[in-house]
Amino acid sequence: MGAPQVVLNRLLIPLDGSRLAESVLLMGLSLATHLHARLTLLHVMERSARATVHGDRHLTSPAEAEQYLAGIAARFRAEGVEVECHVHPNLEGDVPQSIVDHASDLAADLIILATHGAGDARRVLFGSVAQQVLRRGDRPVLLIRPPEGPFADTAPPGLHRVLVPLDGQPPAETALPIAGVLTRAYGAELLLLRVVPTLATITGDLVGTARLVPTATAASLDLEAGEARLYMEALATRLRTDGLRLSAAVVRGEPAQSLLDAATQAGVEMIVMATHARAGIGAVFSGSVASRIVGRFPRPILLVRAPI
Repeated sequence: MGAPQVVLNRLLIPLDGSRLAESVLLMGLSLATHLHARLTLLHVMERSARATVHGDRHLTSPAEAEQYLAGIAARFRAEGVEVECHVHPNLEGDVPQSIVDHASDLAADLIILATHGAGDARRVLFGSVAQQVLRRGDRPVLLIRPPEGPFADTAPPGLHRVLVPLDGQPPAETALPIAGVLTRAYGAELLLLRVVPTLATITGDLVGTARLVPTATAASLDLEAGEARLYMEALATRLRTDGLRLSAAVVRGEPAQSLLDAATQAGVEMIVMATHARAGIGAVFSGSVASRIVGRFPRPILLVRAPI
C-alpha cells in the first residue's frame, strides 16, 4: 500500500477497575482471537486517587490490582488467548503518560481504551484519558463506546465492514494499512469514503467565497467531486491488487453527517481514520469533523497517527 508493513501482534488494554473500562474486553477478545495477538492488561496505580472511578470502587493496592487483572486474564486464557498482566506499583500522578510509556516499553501495536460514554464530543473524548493517550503517544488507539444501560456479557463482536474516510491527501491514507490488516483478519469488506461538500453544506474559510461567487464555487465543488471519483477509483484498483475486498464511494454533503449516515446505512462496525492528534483531536479532516464522528458514532473508532 506504499506504507511500512503494519502488524498487530501486541494489544494493550489499560484497566482502572471500573465496569466502564471493562467495556473494551469483548472487543479485545475478538481482536486477539482473529489477529492471533498477545494481550497485555495494564493497571497504573494512581496517586491521590478518588474513592470511586466511574461509579466503581477504586483499586487501592498493587496486590488488589494484581488479583483483579488475574481474574480477567483467566477469562481470556479460557478462550485460548495469550495474555499477561502488568501492575505499575508506583503511584503516578499522570496516568495517561504512564500508559503511553508502557505502550512504548511493551512494544504495543495498539492501545484499546473506553471513552467516557454518552454525551457530546467534548465529554466523550476531550480531557479524557483516551484523548491524552492519543495526543501524547504515537500508537494507534482504538476507542470503545460503553453500551447504554447496564453492562452485560455478550458474544465477542465481529467485523464485517470497516470504513476509512479519505480526503484525497496522503496523510489520510495512513489509516489504510491497519484497516487492511483488520479486514484480512476478519474476512471483512473495506469501505473507502470521500465526502465533497455541496454549496449548501460548505464550511470553513470557503463560506465567504461561496457567498460572493456562488456559481463559481459550485462549479469548483463539482470539479472536485469528479477528481475525487478518479482518485478513489485509482486507489481502489491499487488496493485490490493487494487482495483486499473493498468498495469506494464519493458522496456529497456535510462531511461529518455524511460519514455518519454512510456508516449507518452500510452497517459499518468500525471506523478507522487518521489523525494528527497534537491539539485536541486535530484530525486530518478537521477537528470539528473528527470530534463529531467520535462523539456520535456508537461503535469502535480506531485513530491512527498521521505524519505531521
